[in-house]
Amino acid sequence: MADRQLNVLSTLDHAKTQWYHFTAIVIAGMGFFTDAYDLFCISLVTKLLGRIYYTDVSKPDPGTLPPSVLAAVNGVALCGTLAGQLFFGWLGDKLGRKSVYGFTLVLMVLCSVASGLSFGRTPKGVVATLCFFRFWLGFGIGGDYPLSATIMSEYANKRTRGAFIAAVFAMQGFGILFGAIVALAVSAGFRHAYPAPPYAQGRAASLAPQADYVWRIILMFGTLPAALTYYWRMKMPETARYTALVARNAKQAAADMSRVLNTEIEEESSGAEKAAVVLAGDEWGLFSSEFVRRHGLHLVATTSTWFLLDIAFYSQNLFQKDIFSKVGWIPAARTMSAIEEVFRISRAQALIALCGTIPGYWFTVAFIDVVGRFWIQITGFAMMTAFMLGLAVPYHHWTTPGHHAGFVVMYGFTFFFANFGPNSTTFIVPAEIYPARLRSTCHGISAAAGKAGAIVGAFGFLYAAQDPNKPEAGYPRGIGIRNALFVLAGTNLLGTVMTLLVPESKGKSLEVVSQEVADDEEAA
Repeated sequence: MADRQLNVLSTLDHAKTQWYHFTAIVIAGMGFFTDAYDLFCISLVTKLLGRIYYTDVSKPDPGTLPPSVLAAVNGVALCGTLAGQLFFGWLGDKLGRKSVYGFTLVLMVLCSVASGLSFGRTPKGVVATLCFFRFWLGFGIGGDYPLSATIMSEYANKRTRGAFIAAVFAMQGFGILFGAIVALAVSAGFRHAYPAPPYAQGRAASLAPQADYVWRIILMFGTLPAALTYYWRMKMPETARYTALVARNAKQAAADMSRVLNTEIEEESSGAEKAAVVLAGDEWGLFSSEFVRRHGLHLVATTSTWFLLDIAFYSQNLFQKDIFSKVGWIPAARTMSAIEEVFRISRAQALIALCGTIPGYWFTVAFIDVVGRFWIQITGFAMMTAFMLGLAVPYHHWTTPGHHAGFVVMYGFTFFFANFGPNSTTFIVPAEIYPARLRSTCHGISAAAGKAGAIVGAFGFLYAAQDPNKPEAGYPRGIGIRNALFVLAGTNLLGTVMTLLVPESKGKSLEVVSQEVADDEEAA
């Protein structure tokens, strides 16, 4: 453990908030905006895909994706994201944050376009092509998690670091909302241009041939924000902490930060290089006993809480359209045309994003450096548990006519406290508590644990929520939505318990939190 901090790092910790901080938030945040759009826009079009490729007009209801196909379409991007988080997290520590940052964005742009251009002679061919490109899209998205969090944490000052990282992550809320708005606009335009009767009134006519363009346009639209930020990502200098502590070039780190901070930072070459070596410690690695002693419980905390959070969070996001249909907020599919159904689903998701998701993110931005990471996370998990139980216990009450609005309000509060709670803090804390040479790797591992939870939620909820008496065609009997909500409440409660292992990093230097220097007084 070192007894002093490099001058350039101390300057960063105490720097006033200035323009370059906001530039970094926008550059990193637009990646997350695109990530959220690409991950969650698929839930807006899965019903439409079922109608286009699996409708049998001899049946009284329009077609839906078979269980295995629906699970693959929803889950394949999450599998790619998990792999990308592990790979790019490791690569970010080996090659540098900036070196890898642009590649993930290019991969996202190319695969987003390719997803919308998925063609095939048969429905199976189209879906297989779509799943292939969405896996690699997820792979690129996965890289954005550890890299964006690490870059922002290493750029920020210690006083407002939590708010800056939270602001990057909060762009996810705008990405979800933007996806719903794009789907609303596209479906509204096609609905006006190609009017069609409900399925019950004209089975073949309810599916306009032009509907095949709707889902493709929605999927491809996510390329725009990502492409617009590529140039600015390439202009960002490498973070000072990577340059000084991992690449061992403190003089270059001082030069880079002098340029972005518009102030002169002097670092004595010989003394700085020696200090950088001391800060780097004994070069113990991820699988060493020293790491287990210092950060073993931290890794258990960040992986377990993110895993438990994403089981509930992705279950809610990916299948909220099915829940809204079950409680009657979205009409039965047979009473709508294919494009009308997309319009109704996107309108419902836009309302939830606007009223519950986005405010939660920005409450975190406002209060995280006041209240602290620990209390926001434990309160968020506890409130999610309470509202899930509030939905599950009187579930039959919420499903009766006249009470649907109450259900939506309660459901919106679960999103609010997910985002003003563990969905934000599980992203922030791993970017702060690990040493510089392992920071991106450990964040990637924590994020990958979260995506493992998301995969459990995406695949598990799909089957678990089936009615135990009348499951949908092709599905086995499940435990029903009510009992599934009880299970999600249980995962949130367990997340509350595991949060007790999470350290508080509010107002501390990254080197102090990661135990690379003794304390703030010595670091100064």
